[in-house]
Amino acid sequence: MLTLFFYPSITCFSDAAENWQLGFQDPATPIMEGIINLHHDLMFFICVVSIFVSWMLGRTLWHFEYKQNPVPSTLAHGTLIEMIWTITPAFILLVIAIPSFSLLYAMDEVISPAITVKTLGHQWYWSYEYSDYVNEDDESIAFDSYMIPEEDLELGQLRLLEVDNHMVVPVNTHIRVIVSAADVLHSWAVPSLGVKCDAIPGRLNQTSLFIKREGLYYGQCSEICGINHGFMPIVVEAVSLPNYVTWISNKLSE
Repeated sequence: MLTLFFYPSITCFSDAAENWQLGFQDPATPIMEGIINLHHDLMFFICVVSIFVSWMLGRTLWHFEYKQNPVPSTLAHGTLIEMIWTITPAFILLVIAIPSFSLLYAMDEVISPAITVKTLGHQWYWSYEYSDYVNEDDESIAFDSYMIPEEDLELGQLRLLEVDNHMVVPVNTHIRVIVSAADVLHSWAVPSLGVKCDAIPGRLNQTSLFIKREGLYYGQCSEICGINHGFMPIVVEAVSLPNYVTWISNKLSE
C-alpha cells in the first residue's frame, strides 16, 4: 500500500505491505499495472465459473437425490452438452491466453536501457554495482546494502524492511537490472514494481524497470536462502533525474 510519512522537512512516499493486507500493493510500473489488470480479468472468469459449477452441483445433488428419483436416469451421454462443455472452456482459455502472453512478452522485453544496475545476492545482504559510471581511478559505483537492526531504526522506518544503502534510480527511465548470486539461490523481488528475478550463482538473469513515480519501494529476498533469509530486504528509491545525477556525483566523489 502507498503510505505517506511526514518528517520535519521532507515528505516521503513509501510502498510497503500493511498489516493483514490481502490485495496487491499500489503499482509503480506499467508491468505491475498489467499484472493487476490481468488478475482482475481472471478473477471475473473464476467467479463466473465457480458460481456456475456450484449451482450445477447443488442442483444435481438436490434434484437427483435417491429419495426423489428412485428410478435412476438411463442417459449415458449427450453430444450437444459434451460439445458445449468442451468448446466453452477452450474459448475461455483463449480469451485468457491473449492478454497473458502479451504481459509475459512485456515482462521479458528490455527496451534500450539508459542505466544498468548489477544486483548480487549474498548470505544475507544485497550488493549493487553501477558499472555505467566510473571515477578518476576507473572504479565503478559499488556498495553493499544491509538491513538496519531494529534497535537502530528511526521514527517512521519499517521493521525488517529498512536498509542502510538504497538502490537509487531515476523515474521515467528504462533501467536494466542484472541479477546474480555469490553463494546460494536468492530472489530479488519488489512487489510494487512487479519484479521477481531469481539470483543464481554463476548465471546472469536480467529484468527491466520503468518506474512512473517517485518514492521508496520495499521488497525482500523471495528464495529460501538460509537461516537469515528473512533479514535481507530490498529498498529501491526512485528519484527525479536531477536528484539522481546529484546522487551519482556524490557517489563518484567519495
